[in-house]
Amino acid sequence: MTLCENGEMKIMSTIAITGAGSGLGRALALEYAKHHYKVFLMGRTDEKLQIVRQEIEDMDGQAEVILCDVSEFASVSIAFQQIGELDVFINNAGIGIFGSVEKYTNEEIEHTLNTNVKGTITTVQYALPLIRESKGRILTIISTAGLRGKVNESIYCASKFAVRGFTESLQEEWKDEDFSITAVYMGGMNTPFWDQSTHVKDASHLKGPEVVAKQIYQQDDGRKEIMIDK
Repeated sequence: MTLCENGEMKIMSTIAITGAGSGLGRALALEYAKHHYKVFLMGRTDEKLQIVRQEIEDMDGQAEVILCDVSEFASVSIAFQQIGELDVFINNAGIGIFGSVEKYTNEEIEHTLNTNVKGTITTVQYALPLIRESKGRILTIISTAGLRGKVNESIYCASKFAVRGFTESLQEEWKDEDFSITAVYMGGMNTPFWDQSTHVKDASHLKGPEVVAKQIYQQDDGRKEIMIDK
């Protein structure tokens, strides 16, 4: 609840964001909080999430930290039990491992697919009853890696093509429903996503996540696609 100018109470819209501790997830959390959403900050690292929660509270917003590893079914189940109502769910958590295809280990392949594909499917499954009840919106962060193949990104692109197919299929499945799912495409950003990779040697020339988050918020109206970069 929040207080209106006339002194009456109104219900605050709610949003849950996975991977909310850094990068685009953090920027999205701050952007929606700025527009009076209560934010459920979902992620694996409590310390990072608590910092974002404090940033939101410092701007007189509301946020809760919910620890969640999207690659673990039980973790997702427990996380969504802590959310009573939900108007928007942004499936943002994802990882990227880059290099030539023959160098990927089985562990790296499983970690990428479990996080990016299984994590997306599972969290959407658990968010769905809440979104259906609120007649709300789901957004899947896909990136341009879900639109075309890229050098040394074969496994990452495979995972994002899968998420694109999942999202487009649900758009068909839910076309007569009164809630929506949106595919969001953007190029690389200047975020910690690249910290453990030499694939992008200098990310400083890339677009900042704050700019992308603002564009996503402005276009978050239930449309099928949000295209930040082609």
